[in-house]
This record gives sequence, structure tokens and C-alpha cells, in this order.
Amino acid sequence: MNQDLIVPEVQEVQVDSTNVVVISDTPNKNARWFVVHTYSGHENKVAETLKQRAQTLHLTDKILACLIPTQEKIQIKRGKRKTINQKIFPGYMLVNMELTDDAWLAVRTTQGVTGFVGVGTKPRPLPKHEVDAIKKYMTQATPQYKAEFSEGEAVKITDGPFNEFLGTVKSINEEKGKVEVLVSIFGRETPVELDFLQVQKVSE
Repeated sequence: MNQDLIVPEVQEVQVDSTNVVVISDTPNKNARWFVVHTYSGHENKVAETLKQRAQTLHLTDKILACLIPTQEKIQIKRGKRKTINQKIFPGYMLVNMELTDDAWLAVRTTQGVTGFVGVGTKPRPLPKHEVDAIKKYMTQATPQYKAEFSEGEAVKITDGPFNEFLGTVKSINEEKGKVEVLVSIFGRETPVELDFLQVQKVSE
């Protein structure tokens, strides 16, 4: 069995305490990662509830950890910059477990869980390369920017030579934190590249 999928490796990729809920430190060579569907926005609460259920039902040797994949992003809102942890797969979490009947039932009947992701009645574990890809994506060194606006939306420029101009978002580059805005100059629309910090929604 592949030892890469046991709990200790999860702890190595922990970005902050909200990403992983360790239920047991005891290695289980039969444990695999399964994807569980939850109510969106309730992932952390579901993980904590599952931890309590595993302890109450004495299944901590079968249900080892929950992982909620997130990635750091820089959010620009009202001209202020802050780092947030954004869920990569809202409404989903990974559970490291040995798929026994008791463990399956405990996870499946946890409040907030709507089911396992898989084909047919029996859940399928995630392939190792997919688990590795998710972990690598979580720990990318450079945080990406999270846009608070969308293409086609009206925005106001708040800084720079076009301060107070109104325009329309033409394109967004979240990786660089740049936005291209169409501004009316001399009666024609001209594209201007700006930082996220230099624009805000008209409604704000």
C-alpha cells in the first residue's frame, strides 16, 4: 500500500489550522483519500462534527483526517488589501479513511454531508497523482489576487491619471492583480491597464 496517503503527509502541507482536521495520528496503511460532498460554506463545521463522531463511535483508527483544500489569495476590497484563504472546491472536502462499512456509515450520516463522490454505490479513492496535485496547488508560493468585480461590470478608477473616471471591465488577470478597463477618452473607448487597488465597483 502507498504510504504517501497517510495522515503525517497531510500535516506537512497544512497552510493554516482551518485546512486540516486531524482525527487520529495513528497511521493506517489501508487509508485512502475520498471526496465527500457537503453543504457549501459548512465544510469546516462538517469536518469538526465528523471528528467528534469518529471519536464517539471509536472509529479514529479508520477515519484519520479531513482536508479542506484552500489557497491563499490577496483580496482587494474598498481599496484595501488583505490575504484570505479561499476554498478551492466549495462544497467538497477530502477524508482520509479506511473504507469499512462502519466508517462509511459514520461519514455518510454526518450532519452536513450529502454523499461521497464516485461512480456507482461504492466510493472510489482519489488517485495519488490527483491528491499530490491538490496539495501542490494549495502550497503555491505566490498568492493570487481575487477579483471583486467581473468582466462587463462598471467600475470607478480611484487612483492614477484617470482618477474619478468611470469605465467598464474588459478583462481581468487575477494572477497579476491587473484589470483592463475601457475608459471613454475623446469620445472613444480606450483600454487602460490598472491594478486591482486602483478600481472599485461603482456601487461602493
